[in-house]
Amino acid sequence: MHEEFIAGKHSVTEALKSGRTINKIWIADNAQKHLTLPIIAEAKKAGVVIQTVDKRKLDQIVEGVQHQGVVAQVAAYDYVEVEDILARAEAKGEVPFLLLLDEIEDPHNLGSILRTADCTGVHGVIIPKRRSVGLTATVSKTSAGAVEYVPVARVTNLTQTMEQLKERGVWIVGTDVSATQEIYDADVFTLPVALVIGNENKGMGRLIRETCDVLCTLPMAGQINSLNASVAAGIFMYEVVRRRRG
Repeated sequence: MHEEFIAGKHSVTEALKSGRTINKIWIADNAQKHLTLPIIAEAKKAGVVIQTVDKRKLDQIVEGVQHQGVVAQVAAYDYVEVEDILARAEAKGEVPFLLLLDEIEDPHNLGSILRTADCTGVHGVIIPKRRSVGLTATVSKTSAGAVEYVPVARVTNLTQTMEQLKERGVWIVGTDVSATQEIYDADVFTLPVALVIGNENKGMGRLIRETCDVLCTLPMAGQINSLNASVAAGIFMYEVVRRRRG
């Protein structure tokens, strides 16, 4: 089985709590005890092998990731099917709420988006297989463990997936700085909805934009005419929550 690494207190703790298959946990010999003792206790309960190593080894295993002295070797993430995401909404008796990410390349953005998606009750996230970051150690760390709870589907063709969702009664809402309608004037958020978040630099691709049912923008009062992708995604997600509570 393909294996991957996750790092940091929150990521490893949530992986243990969620029952994910963990092969081994490494703890740095100089790691802070208040961070590692709860993880060691959980790992022992789960029968996971724990090994104390020099911090430099962890630096090599997850290069560039702030690991807090804790790294776990895990089975690779299981991506789901789009059908599984819709079934999750149905099982909860909730109106479908999905995210489609059009070529998000920064793992920190994806991690932040997944974290907010978990907080706002998004049923699942759909990403393309090409030109998009997948579920990496950095994504896991940035998401503070949310990757363990938010299903992610990878699809070959995002436009085709959007058409299939439309056939299932899901409204596709694109977030676009050039749109004429502001988010607060849109009236589809109480319906089955999939929000499309575009690439950090280019925004949504032309075909993706043309396939959307509705295009919305955020009001901009400052000198900069766009927000970070994860910040914009968070505002849109919480607007859906607000409308559905109303």
